[in-house]
Amino acid sequence: MSKIRLHITGLSFSKMQDNAYVLILAEANGTRRIPIIIGGIEAQSIAMEMENLHAPRPLTHDLFYAFARSFGITLTEVYIERLQEGIFYSKIIALSGETRVELDSRTSDAVALAIRFKCPIYAEQSVVDRAGIEIQPQQEHEDSTPAEDDSQTEFMMKTDDELQELLQIAISNEDYEKASLIRDELKKRNI
Repeated sequence: MSKIRLHITGLSFSKMQDNAYVLILAEANGTRRIPIIIGGIEAQSIAMEMENLHAPRPLTHDLFYAFARSFGITLTEVYIERLQEGIFYSKIIALSGETRVELDSRTSDAVALAIRFKCPIYAEQSVVDRAGIEIQPQQEHEDSTPAEDDSQTEFMMKTDDELQELLQIAISNEDYEKASLIRDELKKRNI
């Protein structure tokens, strides 16, 4: 079992799914990014804590944090243990005194709690190998235009199926420039 430390690099609206967001996790000592589709409520909870904003009444993750802290429970880590059929499976590792407990959790909830408890986020090496998207260092993109870089970054965060769908839309709209960028991204992934 080999774990890779991750950190949050972004949160953005998903253009492919209604009321969904993309949480971007990055290798702490690498160049790969892991895009994870999450719900609007979890995205709001993560964004509010990242921006140090507080709701007038506690959100569910805030309530869980306050409850756990009241009973001396701390989260020591979040662990994304596997990726199966496009679903990320995570555990939160908690301590209560000398007792260590692993709890099954949705990845979005686990990340929302990790921010509040200020605990590290890890992923199994195989998860990063399967879901990680290699981001090229900036110097390798010096010849491309900023608009092209933005499109390439957007495409890097899409799943293979989403890219195939975008490719068909671009072709049907006769947007061959966009289609070629999508095709290039798919080729990088050997599809």
